[in-house]
Amino acid sequence: MKLRTMKQVLILSAGISGLFFNGTALAERFVLDPTHSFIQFSISHLGFSLLQGRFNQMEGEFFYDEEQPEASKISVQVKTASVDSNHAERDKHIRNEDFLNVDKYPTASFVSQSFKPLADGTSQLMGELTLHGITRPVVVDVVFIGAGEDPWGGYRRGYRGTTIIKRSDYNMSYDLGPIADSMVLDFFIEGIRK
Repeated sequence: MKLRTMKQVLILSAGISGLFFNGTALAERFVLDPTHSFIQFSISHLGFSLLQGRFNQMEGEFFYDEEQPEASKISVQVKTASVDSNHAERDKHIRNEDFLNVDKYPTASFVSQSFKPLADGTSQLMGELTLHGITRPVVVDVVFIGAGEDPWGGYRRGYRGTTIIKRSDYNMSYDLGPIADSMVLDFFIEGIRK
């Protein structure tokens, strides 16, 4: 009786593990290289030009399986105070309540929900972006940059992802003109296999 009960427990445990790790059990895990991963943003400046900047501090991980790329997953956390637009006074303004409010919302995040390889070699990553305390679904267009061994004995994969969001969707309504509601986000991701 005890043997049967133990066997049932093992089968149940295996089933539960399958529910949680389905699609990532055979996938390789990559941890983001913080010195070669960042997010760049681009937004209209009064309709005359473009303001570009980046977030310099982020961490996260992704899982990738060559045999089952559609099971790929990624999660990323960004320190909002690491915003850098190459102008100290402007960065102070971006960090305050008019925009990121970094004291109240010190992190932003992206968590994937699905990954879809396309016929042209690119992919679409669907997930949820949390910014300024608000979570919304986004679609990220993904381009694979490259993979291989690095000079230090590690193995790396790199991607670029692009999406467009509206500041107003994340309750950032500081008036920069109607064109400046849309913002392009470029994710530059380089992961080290663990």
